[in-house]
Amino acid sequence: MQAKGTVFKFGDNVDTDVIIPARYLNSSDPAELAKHCMEDIDKDFVNRVKKGDIIVADKNFGCGSSREHAPIAIKAAGVSCVIAETFARIFYRNAINIGLPIIECPEASKGIEAGDEVEIDFDSGMIYNRTKGTQFQGQAFPPFMQKIIAEGGLINYINHK
Repeated sequence: MQAKGTVFKFGDNVDTDVIIPARYLNSSDPAELAKHCMEDIDKDFVNRVKKGDIIVADKNFGCGSSREHAPIAIKAAGVSCVIAETFARIFYRNAINIGLPIIECPEASKGIEAGDEVEIDFDSGMIYNRTKGTQFQGQAFPPFMQKIIAEGGLINYINHK
């Protein structure tokens, strides 16, 4: 599995309230959630993000409440992967459960900037910054997690088996 796209860059402690504001939690429809993804931190995000684009952030991405709506909104907005220095534990788990690829890599978090073109090989965990000609070794997904992500999340994976 691979991902390739343009980077949207965020800092430390991007919490679930700015990923998908609480005022939109009356919906669980992914398409509806996608319309409001990141709007409290970047009003224009949903107008600029394209299918395959990548979010890169610093420490503690996805902190805050345990709402599964946050990774759903990101995935439904077209983001193919989130790279961060670290993730909040519950966000990490929710992302895998809904099939959103995420990779912890402090070096990539520091070495990638907004607008860079990045490619990720999930088998090896390699992250290639095609804009700068640099590469970073991220944490590769174990094969069973790759299968969950490829199936679109844990429920689909279980139903497929």
